[in-house]
This record gives sequence, structure tokens and C-alpha cells, in this order.
Amino acid sequence: MSVQDHRLQTFARSDVCNVEAAMSRAELFRAECNRLILETEKACKRLQDEDSKHLEQRLKDIQFQKKELELRLEEILSETQDLKALQGRVRKAQETNKEARKVNILCLDERRKVAPCGKMHDEVNSELLKEKQTLEEVASLLHTVQEQISEQIRLNMSAKYSLEVDLKEKFQAESIDGSCSLMSVRSVAELHTSKPNIRDQKSSTVSPKQWEDVSELNMTKAEQQKSNSLTLKALVESVLVQTAADTQAQFKATREALQLNIQQVKTVKSQLEEQLPKVQSEISNQQRVREDLQAAIAEKERFLSVAHSRLALRHQRPSKERCSDSAQTQLLAEVQQLAAHIHMLRQEVARSEEEQRALVRCQLELKKSIDTKAESLYIDEVVCMQHRDAILIPDL
Repeated sequence: MSVQDHRLQTFARSDVCNVEAAMSRAELFRAECNRLILETEKACKRLQDEDSKHLEQRLKDIQFQKKELELRLEEILSETQDLKALQGRVRKAQETNKEARKVNILCLDERRKVAPCGKMHDEVNSELLKEKQTLEEVASLLHTVQEQISEQIRLNMSAKYSLEVDLKEKFQAESIDGSCSLMSVRSVAELHTSKPNIRDQKSSTVSPKQWEDVSELNMTKAEQQKSNSLTLKALVESVLVQTAADTQAQFKATREALQLNIQQVKTVKSQLEEQLPKVQSEISNQQRVREDLQAAIAEKERFLSVAHSRLALRHQRPSKERCSDSAQTQLLAEVQQLAAHIHMLRQEVARSEEEQRALVRCQLELKKSIDTKAESLYIDEVVCMQHRDAILIPDL
């Protein structure tokens, strides 16, 4: 074998060794790659299974929070509806109170129109003033609770809004995490979704504790407003019952005072009406007595005229015949007595005229009193009672 052939054989053996080594390394690399593929595949499946478990747990947490939020929302909505219904009852009580105050003021104003002699501070007026004060206090109290109800409804609506926003976000989170739990390699490949910016996600996330605290805060707020609503409802119910009872009691007291006053006024009016014809009869009697007195005066004046005529005629006797005899003495005594009788009769005429004027004044006062009592009866029995009968104070 030549040197050249030997060299060729040496190069051939060297190339074979290099190929075998390369082939061996390639086989080892393939085996390593296959092992790595299997390991990474198992790791990916394990990671995806763990992701799915965490997502399922997260979904359970979200669903639990949703149920709690929905329960609080249902409770706050129920309390709000109850408050709105209660607000309607308060508004109705305010309307009734307003009408009652109008009638109360009407009664007071109408009774002030009675003539001065009828303007007495009687029991009815006293009860009407008490009623006015009671109605004003009730109106103020109802206004206060109405404002409290409106404010509580506003707070409830605020809590409702927070719960609804939280629930909306929980629904979105549930939907997204539910979709995530159903995702697979194939579904992702079909969606061709873009890769998220993980750095941005880390900066915008909250911790599980913070996540729980947000819902807990909203539920605590709703629970507090629910408790406040229950307390307010109990208070308003008590106020409605008490104000209705107070108003009914005062209305009853005023009504009884009116009925008693009407009966008393009717009795007095009847007595005055019985006295009026007696006074009128006495006025006629005084007129007849005065006429009789004047007739008596006229008769006495005729007698006096006769006596004066006799004296005048006897004065014409001759001077020697003008003696103060018994006839002259009797005539002079008669004149004096007749003058005294006439004077007495005239005094009685004057007294009769004064008595008649007093009786006429009494007659006018009686008529005025009767008219006043009639007006008072009309105001109390017709105006006040009819208007008051139209006001019904319900048992709230």
C-alpha cells in the first residue's frame, strides 16, 4: 500500500469518527429535546390545571360575594319601599292636619265675628286654642319625620347604588373568570387574542384583602342603613299613632265643648225669647198707665179750673162782702189739693215715661242678645260643626 493510500484511509477513518460523534450528539440532543418537551408539556398542563383550580375557587368566592351583595341589595330595596309607603302615610297625615288647621282657623275667625257681647272667652274658645296648638305641634313633628324619611331614602339609594356597582363588577368578573376557566389552547388559538401587558396588570391590581374589603364596606354600609331604616320606621310609626291619638283626643274635647255650648246658648236664647213678649207687654201696660195718668191729670185740671173760676167770680163780690168765709177757705184748700194731685200725677207720668224708655232699652238689648245668640248658634252648630264633621282623623 502506498503512502497516499494510507493517508486516504486515515482521513476516511477520521471522518467516520466525526460523523458518529455528531450523530451521537444529535441523538442525545433529540432525546433531551423530547424529554424537555414532555416535561414542559406536563408542567404546562399542571400549571393550567392549577390555574383552573384557582379560577374555580375565585369563581366560588365571587359567587359567594354576589349572593351576599344581592341579599343586602334585596334588603335595602325592601326597606326603601317600606319607607316610601310610610312616607305616603305621613304625607296623608300632613294633608289631614292641614285641613284640620284650616277648619280650626275658620272656627276661631267665625267666632270672632260674633257681636261684642258674645265675645266671651268661653270653654269652646279655650279648646279651639288648645286644638290650634296641638295641630301646629303635630304639623311640625310630621314635617320633621318627613324630612328624616327623605334623608334616609337618599342614604338607602346611595347604599343601593354602591351595591349595584359592586354587583355589576362582580358579574363582569364572574363572566371573565368563567370564560378564563373554559379557555384551552385551541380556543385561544381560534380567538387570536393579543398578549396583555403583564407589567400594566400588576400595577393596576388589588390584593384579595382589598377586594374583600371593598364589598365588605358596601355591605356594611347597606346593613347600617337597613338598621337605621328599621329604627326610623319604628319611630315614625310611633309618631303617627301618637299624633293621631292626640289630635283625636283634642278634636273630641273641642266637639264636646261645642255641643255643650250649643245646648247652653239654645237654653239662654229660649229664655230670652220668653222674656221678650213680657217686656213688650209691659211696655204696652206702661203706655196705657201713662194714658190713664194723663186722663186723670186732664180731669183734675177741669176741677182745678172750676175752683179757679169760683174764686175769680167771688173776687168780684162787693168789698164789704169779701169775707174769708168757710166757702172761700174750702175753695183755697181745694185749689191747693188739686194742684198737689196734678203735680203728683205729672211726676208719675214722667216716671212712666222713664220706665217705658228703660223697657224699650231692655227690649232692644233682648232682641240684640237673641240675634247674637242666633248668630252664635249658626256659627257653632252650622259652620263649625259641619266643617269639623268633614274632618276624619284616621287611626294611623
